[in-house]
Amino acid sequence: GEAALAEKLDQRLWDDLFKGTERAFTEAKLEERDARHEKQGERYMVEPNVKEGKGGLRDLQSLFWIAKYLHRVRDVSDLVALGMFTPEEFSTFAKAENFLWAVRCHLHLIIGRPNDQLTFDMQVEVAQRMGYADTAARRGVEIFMQEYFRHATSVGDLTRIFLTKLEATQVKSEPLLQRLLRRRKTLKQGYVEVHGRLGIADPKTFLADPLNLLRLFEEGLRTGLLIHPDAMLLVSANIRLIDERMRNDPAAQKLFLDLLLKHGNPERALRRMNELGVLSAFIPEFEPIVAMMHFNMYHHYTVDEHLIRSVGNLYGIESNKIADEHPLSAKVLPEIEDREVLYLTLLIHDIAKGRKEDHSIAGAKVARALCPRLGFSKARTELVAWLIEEHLTMSLTAQSRDLSDRKTIEMFANTVQTMDRMRYLLILTVCDIRAVGPGVWNGWKGQLLRTLYYETEPLLTGGFSKIDRNGRVEGARTEISEMLSDWDAEEKKRILGLHFGPYFLSTPIENQIRHMNMIREADRKKELISTEIHTREFEAITEINILAPDHPKLLSIIAAACSSAGANIVDAKIHTTRDGRALDTIFISREHDKNEDEIRRAQRVCKMINDALTGELPFRDLFGKYPKFKRSNKAFSIPPVIHVNNDLSDEFTVIELECLDRTGMLADITYAIAELNLNIGSAQIATFGEKAIDSFYVTDLLGDKIVSDGRIQKIIDALTSAIKDGMQGAKGETAKSEKQPAA
Repeated sequence: GEAALAEKLDQRLWDDLFKGTERAFTEAKLEERDARHEKQGERYMVEPNVKEGKGGLRDLQSLFWIAKYLHRVRDVSDLVALGMFTPEEFSTFAKAENFLWAVRCHLHLIIGRPNDQLTFDMQVEVAQRMGYADTAARRGVEIFMQEYFRHATSVGDLTRIFLTKLEATQVKSEPLLQRLLRRRKTLKQGYVEVHGRLGIADPKTFLADPLNLLRLFEEGLRTGLLIHPDAMLLVSANIRLIDERMRNDPAAQKLFLDLLLKHGNPERALRRMNELGVLSAFIPEFEPIVAMMHFNMYHHYTVDEHLIRSVGNLYGIESNKIADEHPLSAKVLPEIEDREVLYLTLLIHDIAKGRKEDHSIAGAKVARALCPRLGFSKARTELVAWLIEEHLTMSLTAQSRDLSDRKTIEMFANTVQTMDRMRYLLILTVCDIRAVGPGVWNGWKGQLLRTLYYETEPLLTGGFSKIDRNGRVEGARTEISEMLSDWDAEEKKRILGLHFGPYFLSTPIENQIRHMNMIREADRKKELISTEIHTREFEAITEINILAPDHPKLLSIIAAACSSAGANIVDAKIHTTRDGRALDTIFISREHDKNEDEIRRAQRVCKMINDALTGELPFRDLFGKYPKFKRSNKAFSIPPVIHVNNDLSDEFTVIELECLDRTGMLADITYAIAELNLNIGSAQIATFGEKAIDSFYVTDLLGDKIVSDGRIQKIIDALTSAIKDGMQGAKGETAKSEKQPAA
């Protein structure tokens, strides 16, 4: 174009339009950034947006745009001469920008159109194109994503430094939080307040004592002040002062543990210590997991962020901020004798991720080396090591075992051995699950954990024996009978007599009452099939009870109907009556906040179930049609693993399976089990991101366990085939088996 016109436009923009609006522009761009972050999610989300996400390209560009508006610079390197960045900070900017642009270009080239979301399937391909290879312990994609998150963290650090310097020149307002907290505690000697942040009075004096690198964070927590970027730069530039001598200093150990326990929520201090490298310097075993991602759909955050959030969850329960969501944890927490053990365990329970060895076992070994260095006795060290080694046990038992089966409770009791250990493990489990990501924790998981806790408690405090089982059944019958005191005596006797003993011991009394009313109503109306809906808002599930003539493929048909209706089954309880009917209870994930909306949705699911059971919905419309995998699922490959175990229950053979989750899988598996002439006593359905871990308690048609090696192998082969055929169908491939279920 015409050079003179361009120069005139440039001059008019700067002199007539931009001049005097620097502060307004800066505030507007920062508000825009905050809104973008709110929409895109946090920096540590494992499927980040390379352009718009926190720590992404747009953050770097926003920094440059603000700098250009304020200082009329034409290149980022010009900020060094202006004192806005040091040469090292500019180098960090350039490296992050080059890396992020490379990732974004690969994304566009792979898909052939604009796309900035680094989804799981794209992560694999981008990592390969950028030359990241698998190692013995880790996949190349995990190494690639760790580097991605470290660059994103660097972008966050640069943003913080830049914005604080804008505050210093009064171009940007002081943080609202700091303006609201004007009345603060008096600063200790050696610290000053600079633009509402905690600064260091004399760097030379500060660095003379390496313990000050920890005291700075303690003072920040004590006063509630954010740490000034200049102080953070001083710490990160002198991280070498945290050496072996300091790590073994009892005063340093006390300072670190006090950070966890004595100044309110330690999460903020731990996160800043992690970003500056202090955490890894003081606990070198922490360094390998910084910015490390789990390549799965279950964990939403990097490993280090997950650990720090789990510590924050413990403080949330302890301070009553989230206690209402975790009533049992809040109740038992005051009974915990050693809070240091609990906080430290949460901080390091996944510290051995990314190693060849199972991370729970390797983590226990790390704890046995680390805890003595922090001044822990042998007994306290062993407690931390045991908690880390067993930190998944309570969650897996609660979600994938039949909690009404006495053997389940006995085995869990044998593992925990004492009430004290079970209390520690409960709180560790709750904080761990909650820190996995948004929406992972729900009330249903809380209910399962509470059930496991309360069922195990008697065994650890005196116990009950099999001898009194009949007595407990009779006691439960009497209790429900008294609750139905207004019923006709003969009708009550008949309906109560329909149920076998285990039903009364495994079914909550409030559920029994609903079941009895459901059966009475169905019998009076002479209905063959009846359904009943009960929404459970706190647990975030909806319970559907189905009364129907018993049939080997009943659960399979119900599961297929739910799949067709788009309902996700999270658990199933199966009972039969003495007159040949099945009373099945399925629990589906809640989708709507309002009860009336959820009930209408559940009614549609019930109609689909009823139509399937009455034959109005043909079998061919339920089975053999595989909903396609979501694109992100295609990044994962989980070969089916099936175990047939006769040691987990006294009455049932337990079929355990792990495989890639997909819609319709439960229907296919339960159909295959029925084809094997097995009766399902109960089913435990658990999903961890892309992985399904399900357990089926089965017997043969005579009610006996499966003990023949040949028949066990047949079960494994049939279920493996059913899972693989279903996966091929979901991927749009031709299934190996063309056999269709017959009506």
